[in-house]
Amino acid sequence: MDNFYLTKLLASGNTDDPLDEILAVIALMSPEFDQEPLVALHREIGLIFGGKHPDYRQSNTKYHNLDHTYSVVLATVRVFHGLSCDGWPVSEETLTKALYSAYFHDCGLLLKNSENAVTGATFTIGHEKRSMFFMADYLKERGFSLPFITDCSVIIQCTNLSISPDSLFFPSAEMQLASFTVGSADILAQMADRYYLERLPSLFQEHQEGGIANYSSAVELMEQTSMFYHDVVVDRLLHVFGNLTKFMQVHFRERWGVDRNLYLDNVKKNVKYIQLIVESCSGDIEGSLQKYLRRVPPS
Repeated sequence: MDNFYLTKLLASGNTDDPLDEILAVIALMSPEFDQEPLVALHREIGLIFGGKHPDYRQSNTKYHNLDHTYSVVLATVRVFHGLSCDGWPVSEETLTKALYSAYFHDCGLLLKNSENAVTGATFTIGHEKRSMFFMADYLKERGFSLPFITDCSVIIQCTNLSISPDSLFFPSAEMQLASFTVGSADILAQMADRYYLERLPSLFQEHQEGGIANYSSAVELMEQTSMFYHDVVVDRLLHVFGNLTKFMQVHFRERWGVDRNLYLDNVKKNVKYIQLIVESCSGDIEGSLQKYLRRVPPS
């Protein structure tokens, strides 16, 4: 099985539009699920990020962009499918809350037309709370209940790496599962991305614009990527979120006949590759990055 095929499966399934695979997987879990509202949301989120909404400016964050949002939604539905195949059925309401939360989880990085900031990355710190308000406005206009909106807000908070889920109140075990699923999907989708390493300079730029001074340069951020994975990501995925990532393997086995966790495989591949670059750079890490990271992420 060639890498091109596996990369295609990971990114979007059979077609180039992740929505096709999102809907196909939902149909496998819940044939009676009303997909029309989700399709409308998917399209509208695309218009909002594209600057075609009267209240919002076009997204100008290159790391946390529309592709990332769609990839998190796809990863979310894949974890749920793996769970359902393994005997952990989830209600349609919980699935809906998780998917809506995934669509809105980074909308706090968008700018309203009334705001003077140059880039949405200005709001990197605290963007999860902005995302919650953005989502609440959207859902209220469409008649969603306050409990529904509150549950979605809790889910979004689990995408914030600085928050311990122990500090959050989950109204039910199923809502905790939904929160941990979206939190896991957010990590897996970005770190398994084919262009993850090439996108890291964009992440550094967002941090700079948002006032996060953890790294002095994009090169330093990339040097520390392996440490970040082993010290933060592994614990978050395996322990904090209860190792939901293992259900990705169930999904790919049942959906595609590929008995592998393609997300975790790619995450480890990305981390190993950047570690090899750093170890072989002979002091010229910037030159090594330019030499070994030649893919151009789609804009």
